[in-house]
Amino acid sequence: MLKAVIFDVDGTLVDSNDLHVEAWREAFRGFGKELSFEELHRQMGKGGDQLMPVFCTAEELGRFGVELERRRVDLFASDYLPRVRPFPRVRELFERVRAEGLRIALASSAKEEELERHKKSLRVEDLLETATSADDAERSKPHPDIFCAALTGLKGVAPHEALVVGDTPYDVLAARRAGMPAVGLLSGGFSREVLEEAGALQVYRDVSELLERFEETPLAARRAAAARKV
Repeated sequence: MLKAVIFDVDGTLVDSNDLHVEAWREAFRGFGKELSFEELHRQMGKGGDQLMPVFCTAEELGRFGVELERRRVDLFASDYLPRVRPFPRVRELFERVRAEGLRIALASSAKEEELERHKKSLRVEDLLETATSADDAERSKPHPDIFCAALTGLKGVAPHEALVVGDTPYDVLAARRAGMPAVGLLSGGFSREVLEEAGALQVYRDVSELLERFEETPLAARRAAAARKV
């Protein structure tokens, strides 16, 4: 029976993927690498530890990898984070999830300070049981570390009893590697086909559609399972 829902944040709850792309482009440009929007967008959902090796050699990472990541973090915080906005109806969806008797966690590849800002802008702090950031995981998605860390904060919940909601194939892959089912949202800019190929159980347009079609989604599985026992 479903007991908890673990939400990704960037691209799922807040409209930030394109801004992250631009921050990465600017950071890479400072080190002589001109990358297209499309090249970088395909890597959204990963943290810097998994994204940078796609575009940098081992020698380059050793030479300026730490500085590149720091530059990207600073650029995003100063120039892009203030422009991030929550997607509509996030709190309403969380209230519905809680009304179903489900516990809620956030699992993000963002830094702790960035995640705290998102929690405040989303106005969902009182509805959360736990939240994990890049600081809580050794490796970012598509490795399962962040979802495993979130599960640690959800005492008494087994992997198969937690459903992940994310917007990238890396969210879905990380969830599956952690033993958790996942649904995908199109709000991060990845196609339905890409999310389904990664293993998403179902795919929805965004948070609003997930709420509007709640009874048809895996989020309603707990009630359905309880009804079958009666």
